[in-house]
Amino acid sequence: MMQLHVWGGAGEHGRSCYWLGNDHTSILLDCGVKREGCGEYPLLDPSRIARLDAVFLSHAHEDHSIAIPWLYKMGYTGKVWTTRITAEQLPGYYTAWGNYVKQQGGQLPYGEEDLAAVTYAYLEDEVPPLQWCELSPSLRICWGRSGHMLGSVWLLLELDGKRLFYSGDYSEESFLLGTDVPEDELRRLANLDGAIVDAAYSTDTAQQADKLEQLYAAADDILSAGGQLLLPVPVSGRGQELLLLMRQQFPETPIRVEQELVHAMELLLQHASWLKPGMESVLADALHVSSFEVVRSDEQRARLLEQDIANNRAAIWFTTDGMMQSVKAQWYYEQLQSHAASGILITGHVAKGTTAQRLLALREEERGCRMSVIRYKIHQGQPDVRKMTQAMNSKFKLLVHAPKRDTDILLGQLESEGLHDLLSLQPGDTINL
Repeated sequence: MMQLHVWGGAGEHGRSCYWLGNDHTSILLDCGVKREGCGEYPLLDPSRIARLDAVFLSHAHEDHSIAIPWLYKMGYTGKVWTTRITAEQLPGYYTAWGNYVKQQGGQLPYGEEDLAAVTYAYLEDEVPPLQWCELSPSLRICWGRSGHMLGSVWLLLELDGKRLFYSGDYSEESFLLGTDVPEDELRRLANLDGAIVDAAYSTDTAQQADKLEQLYAAADDILSAGGQLLLPVPVSGRGQELLLLMRQQFPETPIRVEQELVHAMELLLQHASWLKPGMESVLADALHVSSFEVVRSDEQRARLLEQDIANNRAAIWFTTDGMMQSVKAQWYYEQLQSHAASGILITGHVAKGTTAQRLLALREEERGCRMSVIRYKIHQGQPDVRKMTQAMNSKFKLLVHAPKRDTDILLGQLESEGLHDLLSLQPGDTINL
């Protein structure tokens, strides 16, 4: 009997990890962590790890990738199937996670030798997107760009005759990135034995245009008062899109950008096949015109911020680390907390126990500067989940990437509309295919 074991990711935001297999063959979909405390890792079953036939990685973000070296510590000797650009981005994520764990006083469950043992195979070298190929007598795959970040993919798999769709982290509303919409392939298949569907924004019905309208209004409120606007963002992903959008919306306002974010923008330009039509020229223009100032040192950062505040000159700042756990992100807050006109906009997930969550919990008079959460859309909300699940004939559709309470509410709403075979589970649960 084929089974799907949830080792993380369903009923929670983080540590995505799904085992699919039977007594003869098995694979793993992602192996990430959750940024809480010293880090929460997937519920791996060591007895199954060495017998895995393949591991698939949907993208580089830590909640999908960081525990992969732990698989090699446990005896996995095979390859990690992913895209070439995902593999190229991973060393930076591993380093950042190691620094975070050290900062929290914890230890990694794997060592440098396990990191060095990770071996990759590249999906695009094997088969173009939206086409099927056979990786072994028992395993066939089809993949496509998922629109979440550079290199991110969704997967259709056929393992020992059972077909499963894995959306990975999915969005069709990226400003920069192209998406290979899977609906046509899903409809072409007579049936699926199962599907794992990104539902990270659960009951949220807002589209990207609505999010941007809110974001621009909040930014304008800060900038029109002569304040400093800080946007803490991940190194790769929504940061580059927000940088271009803010440049477009506030062309007269100085924009200061940490150099890591500019390097990630240059990486996007080097991989134009992942972009929407026309976005290559938009990126090239932004990089070659003096539309923002790149922050390259602590001294430059301190000097510019001091001058902006002293002259009551509004400016937009982009720094890395969306949850503000890094020393650099916390330095910004220390400088802005006594400047009531300034503000911080969090545009993504806020994990429990992070600096961003702690600051949001403070009253404004305790915190000093203004602070709010307006999510930029890089996952699926209710309308997107409805559209994706309606396109497939599947025995079950497991909704993932959000707290179970939120997922349960979404499931109830969709079932009231006549959608069926939806599931809301949590780590440790098993499904028979």
